[in-house]
Amino acid sequence: MSAPPAWETFHESIQGVNKARNQDRCLVQGAGTARDPLILTVADGHGSASYPRSHVGAHYATDLFANRAREFVTSVADRDRAGWRGRLRDYARIGLPERLVRDWQSEVLRHWERDPTPDEDPKSPGPILRLYGSTLIGAVLTPDLFVAWQLGDGELTVVDGDGEVRLPLAPARAELGDETASLCMRNAWRSVRVHWEPLPDPARAPRLVALSTDGLSKSFVSDEGFTEFAAGLHRRLTERGVPGVSEDIPGWLAEASRHSGDDTTLVLARRADGGTADGTTVGTAVGTAVGAAEAPAEAQDEAAGEPAAATEEGAEASADPGGESAGASVEARGEAADESRDDAAEGQGQESGPVDPRIPYCEERERP
Repeated sequence: MSAPPAWETFHESIQGVNKARNQDRCLVQGAGTARDPLILTVADGHGSASYPRSHVGAHYATDLFANRAREFVTSVADRDRAGWRGRLRDYARIGLPERLVRDWQSEVLRHWERDPTPDEDPKSPGPILRLYGSTLIGAVLTPDLFVAWQLGDGELTVVDGDGEVRLPLAPARAELGDETASLCMRNAWRSVRVHWEPLPDPARAPRLVALSTDGLSKSFVSDEGFTEFAAGLHRRLTERGVPGVSEDIPGWLAEASRHSGDDTTLVLARRADGGTADGTTVGTAVGTAVGAAEAPAEAQDEAAGEPAAATEEGAEASADPGGESAGASVEARGEAADESRDDAAEGQGQESGPVDPRIPYCEERERP
């Protein structure tokens, strides 16, 4: 059996103009083997005055996703029991999202109990959760399986060996205005979109997997502009590798942030040619971005701080820097997670354990 491919990785985050704090977080871990999966995740704290602790919520989101992803890959490696793949797929679609949301909501409530502030005095758990609101995108890559999850805005972008750009977790319907799903919502796990893609032939595995917050995509005047950017990034990575492009990416993200007015974060993994399972990791952490080497307990020790700016001027999107686009594929190769989720959820309650009684919800969130 041939050795699994190596993955070159990179992560960077740029604070938005006129933002008091970078609300994005990102994390990269692992090598992409069966026992040491490649884990990629980004989270976008909502950031307005209504969500003054969203930078802490984003930190917990990435950290807790990495923990659940490592548990998930242990199940991937356990193939001795009949029907393991079907059970694993069901867990990816239902069990993991439910547990992750419950973990996050319990963790931020504990953070509030440790560090309440007089000027933020919610009378019930729902408004407390709202203070920490965040989106989340996460992916797990092993030699023969690619699974990804998304709650809220942002993009999961995949480039195949033939150069085709896919957005497998793009919503079927665009979100209205500036509203998006959030970890602080009641039953937020029901809004998690899941991409399941077996990789029976490593040679046909994705060449590039990128996770980005919406500060990047909002900087383009059209969806086609964003997909052309992804295609161009893939071409440059193919020609020069991650080390050859890593010095350029922060400038591109800074330009995107200038146009979108938002924090802009990119995490990517490129499958190296002729590599081994050891892989190569190239990482930078700018501002308050969270990298794999940073202590997971940071959020517990971090004070809530002053609320971020209540509003921010959204700059007009830039002219398309990439010219005409070849288009994007939004068709997931894996199985859609939307079908029969409610019915299947009824069988998950006992396995998932008791729900924290403190957790109600915040119904929706608006971006600043």
